[in-house]
This record gives sequence, C-alpha cells and structure tokens, in this order.
Amino acid sequence: MTMGKITFYEEKNFQGRSYECMSDCSDMTSYLNRCHSCRVESGCFMVYDRPNYMGNQYFMRRGEYADHMSTMGMRDCIRSCRMIPMHRGQYRMKIYERENFGGQSHELMDDCDNIMDRYRMNECQSCNVMDGHWLMYEQPQYRGKQMYMRPGEYRSFRDMGMSGMRFMSMKRITDM
Repeated sequence: MTMGKITFYEEKNFQGRSYECMSDCSDMTSYLNRCHSCRVESGCFMVYDRPNYMGNQYFMRRGEYADHMSTMGMRDCIRSCRMIPMHRGQYRMKIYERENFGGQSHELMDDCDNIMDRYRMNECQSCNVMDGHWLMYEQPQYRGKQMYMRPGEYRSFRDMGMSGMRFMSMKRITDM
C-alpha cells in the first residue's frame, strides 16, 4: 500500500510555517494558525474546515495548490485531514431515497453524474458503501459540496451534520 503525503503551508505559494502529514490528523490547530497552500506529494486526501473531520470537505489528489483557498472557495482554515487508502478491486454502493435505507434504492458500481437522470431519484438521504471509497456531490456533474464515504452504513446524512444537503452525483475515488 502506498503511503500518502501532504504538506500544508500557512502562506500562499508554499511559504511560511509548514506541517507535513502522512496519515489522518483530527486537529491541525496546534501545528498551523492558518493554511493558504498545500502540496500533495502522493496519495489522496480529504481536508476539512473544522476539527474532527467535520464541516466542509474538499478532495485533494497529487498536485500543488499554491493558492488553493481562493480556488476552492475555502476560508483560511484547514483544521483536519484524512488520508484516503487506495482501493483495488470492485466498487459497490447502494443509495437510498430516504433515511434509514427507505424508499427507492439503486446499486452503483461505477460513477453516476446525475441520479435524477439515471434513476429518477430526487434525492439520496442514506447509503450503504460495500466496496471502495466514494465521493458524493451536492449537485449533478460532480459539482458543489462533497462528502467522503468509506465502506460502512450511513443511515442518515442529516445526523452526520449534512442537514439540508441533497446528493445528486457520486464518483469512485481511484488513483487515476
């Protein structure tokens, strides 16, 4: 398994104090006051604007983000980050229209750019991720707010602090 590595910098263009991270970090406030740029040397990460993997989430793959705050519409704080393990093999997720696995359901094994077009589903309020790691998006065509989903049962997005959010597209996290 390849290890991920991400370095956060207090200033734009990789200046100022930095903090290197190679695993999950639930609270970065003791390392950096703010974060205006970062460099992902390997792997993929989710970064969050609140501690303990809460708040707005942003997916980051290998690359340089010299001024990523303005490009991602983030405030100047990344407060936690999570390394995404690379998955080999099939991807499977079952999405449900209602909380607690209620209403219409569909099983996905590949990306879906619009659940309304593909399944005639107005919304997705719970899901069961059987295989792989996924990104869910608020809007069709993989736009809007994101949520990282690991294998497991998610009975209610509202209980996860995603109140009022509707997920309309889903994408597998691959190392491509």
